[in-house]
Amino acid sequence: MNVVVTGIGLISALGNLETTWKRLLSGQSGILPDQPFPELPRKPLALINDIPSDPTKLLKVAIADALIMAHLSPPLLNCGVVIGSSRGYQGKLEKLARMEEDINLIQFIDYLHSNIALNAAKIIGSTGIVLSPMAACSTGIWAIAQGFELIKTEQCQRVIVGAVEAPITPLTLAGFQQMGALANTGCYPFDRHREGFVLGEGAAILILESEALAQQRNAQIYGQILGFGLTADACYGIKPDTVGKSAIAAIQNCLKNSHLSPDQIDFIHAHGTATTLNDDHEVQLIQQLFPRKVPVTSTKGATGHTLGASGALGVAFCLMALNHQLLPPCVGLKTSEFDLDFVTSVRPVLIKNTLCFSFGFGGQNAIIAISKP
Repeated sequence: MNVVVTGIGLISALGNLETTWKRLLSGQSGILPDQPFPELPRKPLALINDIPSDPTKLLKVAIADALIMAHLSPPLLNCGVVIGSSRGYQGKLEKLARMEEDINLIQFIDYLHSNIALNAAKIIGSTGIVLSPMAACSTGIWAIAQGFELIKTEQCQRVIVGAVEAPITPLTLAGFQQMGALANTGCYPFDRHREGFVLGEGAAILILESEALAQQRNAQIYGQILGFGLTADACYGIKPDTVGKSAIAAIQNCLKNSHLSPDQIDFIHAHGTATTLNDDHEVQLIQQLFPRKVPVTSTKGATGHTLGASGALGVAFCLMALNHQLLPPCVGLKTSEFDLDFVTSVRPVLIKNTLCFSFGFGGQNAIIAISKP
């Protein structure tokens, strides 16, 4: 049973799906120097609005756009829901923790991580399966993979999947700053002068359906999910295992499950956080497993690093690349440190099969393959 995508909803610091895609192709970035918290130093950030966003509001916007694109309307009673987040409602929990009076238990329960997916189910009127994965920066691809499995195992015919992230909070900023992971001027993936990542807000939601259901209702198909590979390094908490054995296994499992060979991949959307360790690690993986001619890009120089939502945004960009037959540039890359075919300006090219990479804290590796229908 084939699993296809019939709707895409996205919001980032660059705008909605259409606006983000257009601005991305033109090499624009949504990253600006800012600081909504006066107690913290000014940093480059990828905010959607002037103040940090509410995750539920981002979720509603992305779901609404995905449903419009798929020509669907609530209630969708039997639709599965798999939507994750790395930080969830952390911003609201931090505000509760700073309150002088006793914490309201009901408010605390409302801000539990699992409510991201439960709120999505309420929005679409679903009484079906609801899952709320959390796998650090790999969350988005994990969510799509779980939705894919629900359809392949015939537990659902339609699943709404993706991830949302509003990570710009005092604790998140202070934590990453203490770690030395945040950039001071901007995000420059794979650049010789890269400084680290820039936190960004965003959400990406996909409508997955069995191909039979999509054809039955004459829905437009924007892409097919072929397969995925999910592994964990079980090694370090905050850096990848530089040997790369587990990450290599994730890529190989994805290719095997998708019935693809490395030379059939036309484009790789890299994780590309612009940190020294991640970029070096990821380049080694690509050089080891793929022909040097495969085009590679990272979009975090434009959208910022949306943590758990980054993989879902990456898949959305892969789908747009497949439908427009255009590769988006690696915004922020000026002088590459590595010998790979990085896309530095919008590139028209014939694309059939793409891979999207995500690598999360704790050594969580998630790879997914998407093809042109």
